[in-house]
Amino acid sequence: MDWLLEKVFTSIVRSGRLMVTTAGGRTIEFGDGSGPPHAIRFTGSAAQLKVLLDPELQLGEAFMDGSLIVEQGALIDVLRLLSDNYYSLGEPPWWARALSALRYGWRRISQLNVRSASQRNVAHHYDLDGGLYSLFLDADRQYSCAYFERPDQSLDEAQLAKKRHLAAKLLVKPGQRVLDIGSGWGGLALYLAEICNAQPRGVTLSKEQLATASERARQKNLTDRVRFDLIDYRDIQSVYDRIVSVGMFEHVGVGFYDAYFRKCAEMLKEDGVMVLHSIGRNEPPGATNPWIAKYIFPGGYIPSLSEVLPAIERAGLMVTDVEILRLHYAETLKAWRERFMARRDEAARLYDERFCRMWEFYLASSEAAFRSPRNGLMVFQVQLAKKHGVVPVTRDYIAAEENRLRSIEQLKGASTARRPRLQIAGE
Repeated sequence: MDWLLEKVFTSIVRSGRLMVTTAGGRTIEFGDGSGPPHAIRFTGSAAQLKVLLDPELQLGEAFMDGSLIVEQGALIDVLRLLSDNYYSLGEPPWWARALSALRYGWRRISQLNVRSASQRNVAHHYDLDGGLYSLFLDADRQYSCAYFERPDQSLDEAQLAKKRHLAAKLLVKPGQRVLDIGSGWGGLALYLAEICNAQPRGVTLSKEQLATASERARQKNLTDRVRFDLIDYRDIQSVYDRIVSVGMFEHVGVGFYDAYFRKCAEMLKEDGVMVLHSIGRNEPPGATNPWIAKYIFPGGYIPSLSEVLPAIERAGLMVTDVEILRLHYAETLKAWRERFMARRDEAARLYDERFCRMWEFYLASSEAAFRSPRNGLMVFQVQLAKKHGVVPVTRDYIAAEENRLRSIEQLKGASTARRPRLQIAGE
């Protein structure tokens, strides 16, 4: 079987230096010898064959099960080397194209996110022990791409900047009703209530997130201005001045884009503004990575803009602004990965070693994908309205509004210049 491993790795790993010890004990070096050395070892022949036949699924499973061991370098470094080499090939190998074609053909079935499936999928990931997320998220538990205004910005500062950036694009006025679709642990809705003096409603399908968000609103004495509900967005009947959705659209499913935007158009007032923040791809439509779909985000999908924009048009909504955040998510994932690894022992006490390896692979593989210069992953923010004249005709207002909000944060003592304690996520 070593001949197959040698053939596959030789065809893919052309730069860098990777040493692979096979299940039979033979060590083979791949690449051009440039850069620091990296080494992995297979502990079983079955896992080795599976990885060669279906690396997108089996590489993560082998690492989770301990049948693939990183012996030199860190997991993130090995994954970056493999990712960068793979995407530099131009056209993937024929067997990779065949697997991708099969998964693409199956994607509407795997993303059949009817109400019951959506509830199960959300519970799979977001109803995990809350202590897990407190290990690596910022103090506000923002579980989406941060907005790094400068390279030396801390995770907490960048997540606050993200909320400020979104609020500026929403142009929220005091007293306006704001719907937050997929409100998570409540951080953005609480910001809009506390800093913008709005009346937000956060909706989620996660019972754990709902409980935390509601308790946070109570502790901040904001229950008269903000509410959180356990409800599917498709069942909301009210109308809102502003709609925002951050990190939720990836769970909608490609077959439900028309329904999603029609519902948003129905809920948005004629002079309303909506901002959609989602992971996306700067390339043609594809399929979800099978390992991510199986273990991390069942029913999830990273959309191409070419899939999103037509659905927006069909819903009668107008695109008023599009912003692409390129390496911001790579930096966010790096911060999460480093914080998780620093407290990995605590995660093992919450779950077990296999879970920790799964979570490490999730964070490291995601970061590697977003850092790859040829992988088309990014994050987009699309601002929507129903008519012209709702938002200014130039983008200058965004920076001006951010400065105004920053002043309010400082007055209210919400600025991260106070350096909130990093390990009290959800407080």
